[in-house]
Amino acid sequence: MGSLKGRDLLKLSDLNTDEVLELLDISAQLKAGKLNPRPIVKGHAPVLGLLFYKASTRTRVSFSTAMYHLGGQVLDLPLNATQVSRGEPIADTARVLDRYLDILAIRTFEQSDLETFANEMEIPVINALTDLEHPCQILADLQTIQETFSTLSGLTLTYVGDGNNVAHSLMIGCALVGMNVRIATPADYKPDSSIVELTQKIAAGKSEVILTEDPIAATKDTNVIYTDVWASMGQEDLAQSRIPIFQSYQVNDELLSYAEKDAIVLHCLPAHRGEEITHKAIEGKQSKVWDQAENRMHAQKALMASLLGAV
Repeated sequence: MGSLKGRDLLKLSDLNTDEVLELLDISAQLKAGKLNPRPIVKGHAPVLGLLFYKASTRTRVSFSTAMYHLGGQVLDLPLNATQVSRGEPIADTARVLDRYLDILAIRTFEQSDLETFANEMEIPVINALTDLEHPCQILADLQTIQETFSTLSGLTLTYVGDGNNVAHSLMIGCALVGMNVRIATPADYKPDSSIVELTQKIAAGKSEVILTEDPIAATKDTNVIYTDVWASMGQEDLAQSRIPIFQSYQVNDELLSYAEKDAIVLHCLPAHRGEEITHKAIEGKQSKVWDQAENRMHAQKALMASLLGAV
């Protein structure tokens, strides 16, 4: 343990396979009450800054609760509460926050803005969501899958819907732990080609990476069915126009019937019942959505404890 101290998590590929598995182990021990780390930074309990340019429920509350459990404090910094909203350069804000905080989680639009913060700061910077990736979500997803099946390697995860930031991080995360990943999207909504290439490089023939427009083919004999909203934050004006395009990608009883009998259903939330997933699917016996949401807190606690050198 301790290999992550002082580092950033800007993309899931910043971690290698051993580091992902180590974080999952730490998270499981934290959840089971077998670890109780209390990080000390420069002689005091750590202060986490949450700089959020986007609305948040699970990310804000899970990060805050995790840091309180670690014995630290949290400063919530919504965009309109900072001078960035009035035109202060990101680099200037970053240099100042670096002198106040011990760790910073950022939820924003552009990956480049996140990287600017990281380049200007000595403290660990965490990607709490950008339009490119959502790495902390996927750590919780992998923990949920591991809890269910007691393993990760060799399993198959199928993602259906928009090839968005969650799909990107899922692809990378699955490849890192030896899971097969299938991404089913409409033709014009595929994942970023650079992410596909990176995933294929990580998988290196040890696991499958399949992109398709056929949700049924992608779901046959799969262990995990995962979906997300069809229009992400910032795309609300496109939501209605996307419904007819994505209708055949809905997670429902028919789609579930093609999966393994013990397959589980995951959704990163918030969910639009009746669109990307039915009420029955998200509330049914195969759903692990609420365990998945809880695991955000445990996985992020493990991540912050590791970055702060407490485990």
